[in-house]
Amino acid sequence: MKAAMFLFIALLAVSKAKVFSRCELARALKAAGMDGYRGISLANWVCLAKWESDYNTNAINNNSDGSSDYGIFQINSRWWCNNHRTPTENGCRINCSELLSANLHVAIQCAKRVVRDPNGISAWVAWRNKCRGRDLNQYVSGCGV
Repeated sequence: MKAAMFLFIALLAVSKAKVFSRCELARALKAAGMDGYRGISLANWVCLAKWESDYNTNAINNNSDGSSDYGIFQINSRWWCNNHRTPTENGCRINCSELLSANLHVAIQCAKRVVRDPNGISAWVAWRNKCRGRDLNQYVSGCGV
């Protein structure tokens, strides 16, 4: 019964998923107070989302260690959310399916929790490989933010 309920919740979340445009996401993140959060510019957040999920709230990636990454920021089930399969620390105290929604509130709150850890935004491999130390103006250019 528990597995069936999780599947239902996951499917419900997927049905409300969204692929944001670059500027649409930039505006949503700015409105949510992400620009400058913990010293991280809006361009860094948008770059992170581009390379982690291609701005897709429905993105799920299964990792070789058995964990999975969820949502627009690709939050990992081993550390930050509970997918009811992976042993987890569940640092954000959420079900991973909550990260698959067009409503970014839960994903943003969890991403804020991740960057409060010592690794900060470096916790995301895609950010380290694609965004760190680069000119990121292209990620917010023309967005009116």
